[in-house]
Amino acid sequence: MTDAPTLPVTQTQVRLIGRPSQGRVTAGLFQVGPGPVEAPGDGQVLIRVLFLSLDPAMRGWIADATNYRTPVPLGAVMTGFTVGRVVVSRHPGYGVGDVVYGSQGWQEWALSDGSDIHHKVDPAWGPPSLALGVLGHTGLTAYLGLLDVGQPRAGETVVVSTAAGAVGSIVGQIARLKGCRTVGIAGSDEKVRQCLEEFGFDAAVNYRAGGDLGAALDAACPRGVDVYFDNVAGPVADAVLERINVGARIVQNGTIALGPGAPPAPRINRTILVKRARLEGFLVLDHFHRFPEALAELSAWVRDGLIRHREDVAEGLAAAPAALVRLLAGENTGKQVVRVAP
Repeated sequence: MTDAPTLPVTQTQVRLIGRPSQGRVTAGLFQVGPGPVEAPGDGQVLIRVLFLSLDPAMRGWIADATNYRTPVPLGAVMTGFTVGRVVVSRHPGYGVGDVVYGSQGWQEWALSDGSDIHHKVDPAWGPPSLALGVLGHTGLTAYLGLLDVGQPRAGETVVVSTAAGAVGSIVGQIARLKGCRTVGIAGSDEKVRQCLEEFGFDAAVNYRAGGDLGAALDAACPRGVDVYFDNVAGPVADAVLERINVGARIVQNGTIALGPGAPPAPRINRTILVKRARLEGFLVLDHFHRFPEALAELSAWVRDGLIRHREDVAEGLAAAPAALVRLLAGENTGKQVVRVAP
């Protein structure tokens, strides 16, 4: 327990005030405004948010539709993963100065009883923002989704969509470390270059190049596809699934291409049967018990220079709505975070 320092009376918060129309997210769905800063009571801590994570899944979190979590209520502070520093503590499990990874949302200060803190961040990992990216839920999604669900074996071909993105780029690098042939699918020639030159993919395909995507995949995957880490669904996934091998594993991590009003996808049931493939949905939030083990290996790989990563940093909480729109348009380069405080 510590005495409280002098605290500000108000802070900046970002609240959700509208729902996407036809799946389209705009900055106008959010309102930047003032909110109170409260001193913690017994069993609580006050956290100064340092960095905020922006994620493609947020499009689903704010939609008024069935999802794996309850939609963010209108008028509420927007939900989001954060890394922050404990400034005042009246909680036995946390001390002043502890850096914590949690779900404190789009605000500068957060009161917590510890239930929305997921773990403490080891300062030896490096800059605290890494706890939202390669050493946070982004890296954990890649690690656990690929290794636990995809179960790649040396010599197999692993295909990844949005391969230059925060998750996809790490998936490809882990697959390479496990001895697999890695093929990335990206949305521009520049992102194809990043896949090949920065993240070490064996081959990469630009699905927006205007040519025959199937032919490009055939050339990149001469022995077919054993593991597909799917971040998008839609036509890209359709093309990959036509090339899966017997016993293939498909990790369904995202469906960003399936906005409201999207045409029905081809029925894949026959392909799954004939190829005796396994398709499994993956949410990293179901795997908290595996985080310590996964973070230990990920941090060692990052420390040893075996995994490269990029960050795209927006400055200031007020920049979060526009940065989310930019992320959903695929205009970011690397893990999208917002620097909330120094």
